[in-house]
Amino acid sequence: MARRAAFEIDGRQIAAGTRETVELPISVLSDHTPIALSVHVVHGARPGPTVFVSAAVHGDEIIGVEVIRRLLRSPALQHLAGTLMCVPVVNAFGFISHQRYLPDRRDLNRSFPGSANGSLAAQLAHKFLTQIVARCEVGIDLHSASIHRVNLPQIRVAPDAGRPLELGLAFGAPIVLLSELRDGSLRAAARELGVDMLLYEAGEGLRFDELAIRAGVAGILRVLRELRMTPRRHTPVSRHQSSVSRSSVWVRAPAGGILRAYRTIGDSVAEGEVIACVSDPFGEKDAEVCSRAGGLIIGRANLPVVNQGDALFHIARVASPQHAEDGVEKIAVALQSDPLLDEDEIL
Repeated sequence: MARRAAFEIDGRQIAAGTRETVELPISVLSDHTPIALSVHVVHGARPGPTVFVSAAVHGDEIIGVEVIRRLLRSPALQHLAGTLMCVPVVNAFGFISHQRYLPDRRDLNRSFPGSANGSLAAQLAHKFLTQIVARCEVGIDLHSASIHRVNLPQIRVAPDAGRPLELGLAFGAPIVLLSELRDGSLRAAARELGVDMLLYEAGEGLRFDELAIRAGVAGILRVLRELRMTPRRHTPVSRHQSSVSRSSVWVRAPAGGILRAYRTIGDSVAEGEVIACVSDPFGEKDAEVCSRAGGLIIGRANLPVVNQGDALFHIARVASPQHAEDGVEKIAVALQSDPLLDEDEIL
């Protein structure tokens, strides 16, 4: 059988059955330090799909960086069919400064498809889209909540998605949320190119969360297996089918004050249930916070100091909230005990 052709990127030839990190030049800092878009390419010996995994599109959402680091150490990639492109830090500017945005104060995830001669955000979006995304059939973009907030591990796909929904269910997160595409987002730009996209949300900005990291690594390996890119023996088994949510609601602070939350991510709630209280610093006035819908809490605020109108809880509507809550516990137990996800077993 003829040897598979090399994978070409930025003038570099990566032979089949090898892997290499390639630096795509982006810009220089004001002190002339070069900034690059670093991509690690694993080019399998056998043919198969081309998939990208990206993180830190928002510079303060660092959990995906650790997910990719662990993914690249997985023995499953030694038997890869197809090509995997991993970009652990898309927004290097924000990552270095611990900031969500770029130096031009633009949100990279509202700057796609970008342009070669536009703003810094537009140029970075254009480079990432043309050099990485456009060459793939499937993409997985890793995110977290912003600072002072936390998200339950979840997958988001477009409401009319066929194959992405199938891949999202294969990922094995507690929740698959059908989420509308936003103009300027990576997901919307990928859709225009015919690339099937999954968005993984988990954890908190500027923080690591072990369960969220393990869920991310396990989910990506399951998707690669679903695409027949990796062997079954290196794939963590999913112990619970994801709940699908077709809509979600936000519960906001009725007043400014000190938040005391009675529920957290992964908890099921009933419509009208008291899930928190906002008090003044003297304890003279209490304002109850009630759930606007029955469902599963998939995000919440961690900062106790709140202003009126602040988003406190994100609740996904699901067919059976208690079943979804039970699934969160089962998934957590399985992830904590799976030897395939132990750092000592990765090498």
